[in-house]
Amino acid sequence: MANTSRRSFLHSVAITGAAFSIPRIAMAQQNWRVSTVAGTGVAGYEFEGREGLIATETPVNNPYGVVIGPGDDLFFCEVDTGRTRRLNLSTNRLTTIAGNGETGFVAESRRPLQTSFNAPHEIRWDEQFNLYIVERDSHSVRRIAAQSGLVTTLAGDGDPGDGGDGRSAVLSQLNRPHSIAFDSRGNLLICDIGNHRLRIVERDTGIIRTLSGTGERVRPPDTAPLEGTPLFGPRSIDTDPDGNAYLVLREGNAIYQVDIEGNRLQRMAGTGEQGYTGDGGPAINCTFNGPKGIAYSRQDHSLYIVDTENHVIRRMALATGIIDTVLGNGERGDGPDGDPLNCMTDRPHGVCVHEGIVYVTDSESHRVRAISGLM
Repeated sequence: MANTSRRSFLHSVAITGAAFSIPRIAMAQQNWRVSTVAGTGVAGYEFEGREGLIATETPVNNPYGVVIGPGDDLFFCEVDTGRTRRLNLSTNRLTTIAGNGETGFVAESRRPLQTSFNAPHEIRWDEQFNLYIVERDSHSVRRIAAQSGLVTTLAGDGDPGDGGDGRSAVLSQLNRPHSIAFDSRGNLLICDIGNHRLRIVERDTGIIRTLSGTGERVRPPDTAPLEGTPLFGPRSIDTDPDGNAYLVLREGNAIYQVDIEGNRLQRMAGTGEQGYTGDGGPAINCTFNGPKGIAYSRQDHSLYIVDTENHVIRRMALATGIIDTVLGNGERGDGPDGDPLNCMTDRPHGVCVHEGIVYVTDSESHRVRAISGLM
């Protein structure tokens, strides 16, 4: 990609293929299965070349954010190396599309593979297949253009701070941002966790402002207006097509629904206390331990929540409000694959859902896992 100007960034990453061939099985707990789809369990990196290496035989290093992108391929970022990787789900081949393995902040670059990215936590694609990377340690959100591969800075100036509301996002300051998502109108939401704020970058103007949060480390009430309400550790966010956002509070140990148009914040899961309780009952009464990831699933109208310090993935059915565990047993470890409820994980961080399969970055096991049979 970086060696020729004739190939666009999009063409170099979007190899169209069918979904990875994990069996689709009946919706019964005893038939749930988890499989490793990338990583060997040992942190590392092997140069894979243009054609890629077999993903389950290739090391990865502390994977965090994970999403489906162009060509229905799976993409994830590695927080320790700064690389963004692509897993072709039809061939099970793994390649690198951005990052040189070094840390640092470069405001602009024309070669994604030769660019350093500083502790990326999440990645997202927009409708034009531009890639967005949120960098915790560079306090910024970067953009890689689909056609040219040009790397630019969308938000944050590279230094930690809390300023810039009402101005162009590129002139603003963020403080250890962790998560990004697009709302139903294409605006970019940013979990500015170091500032305990949820920021929004308007699609049409590029202006940034605070959507919610005051900078105080205070647990919000169960329901409140967005503006002027504190947020305690806004760590991760995802959205649905109906204009709702779902916000994970890491220190707050809770999940809130964010109604952007209605200007309301509503607690929907977690009591705010630290623990691992509540499976089989209403999510509003359950407890979490440092949750760090979330994904909305249209296929079963559920939220998949990464309960990181409990080392489990939990599912909240939005139709009923009931929560249960779908991966992990509460113990820290590495596997084994097979029964998801007997598979230990090690501080997972990322989750996404595609064609009935739940993909999880089992971060400190240095694996990407896939759960089938849930839907």
